[in-house]
Amino acid sequence: VIEQLKTLYAQVSKHSSYQILPGNLRKLLNQQDFPVRSRFETERLKYIFETLSIENKSILDIGGNSGFFSFEMLDAGASHVHYYEGNREHSNFVRLAAKLLNCEDKIEVTEDYFLFDESGIEKYDIALLLNVLHHVGDDYGDGNLGIEQAKEQMIKQLNTLASMSSYLVLQLGYCWKGDINYLLFDKGTKNEMIEFVSCGVEEHWEVRDIGIADDSSGKLQYSVPSPSNMARREDLGEFLNRPIFILKSRKDD
Repeated sequence: VIEQLKTLYAQVSKHSSYQILPGNLRKLLNQQDFPVRSRFETERLKYIFETLSIENKSILDIGGNSGFFSFEMLDAGASHVHYYEGNREHSNFVRLAAKLLNCEDKIEVTEDYFLFDESGIEKYDIALLLNVLHHVGDDYGDGNLGIEQAKEQMIKQLNTLASMSSYLVLQLGYCWKGDINYLLFDKGTKNEMIEFVSCGVEEHWEVRDIGIADDSSGKLQYSVPSPSNMARREDLGEFLNRPIFILKSRKDD
């Protein structure tokens, strides 16, 4: 099983080697054997745990990649995780990892792209939508969309989720389809992204918290927005300029 996991993780694709291994797997597999490119999963997870209670919660993980957040949620006491991922190698990796970790009864693997269609979808306590939306019209959805249509679709998909989950953890990129030639916002600033999300979802979601990557203390962490961390930091790289949003559904009010 361990050798099969290593083979699956090593499969090359657009989003391969995208996440570090979750803690329980790290103990069983030698991460040195994997070509991992961390995207600050530990720091993002710490912020999520600081802002949301995970114990006994049901989780929807949309675009779960190789399962870091799914497995860490279970390890933190989540009652159940529904993991969606259209990449076959990633989905098979998570299935096999769940078997190795003896948690197959707590994680449901759907090898498909999430359709953002509320019909037939159960209600979850927390949904994770981490760096997925800016790939609409690329990895999933209508490939004929223009950039403004894609932005409208992103907001529509966000608002549809308000009927499916009480809370949403959201992060998205500045470049549509990951292409620097298609900037979603003119100046690529955090303020523009916050305004885009806040205005677009205000009838469906309350923006409860926003986390901004901050290294002013000498250690990278996500903190509340402030004059010192809101400026775009090119030295941090594009990924760390993406805010993390914690949204609370108004459907629950």
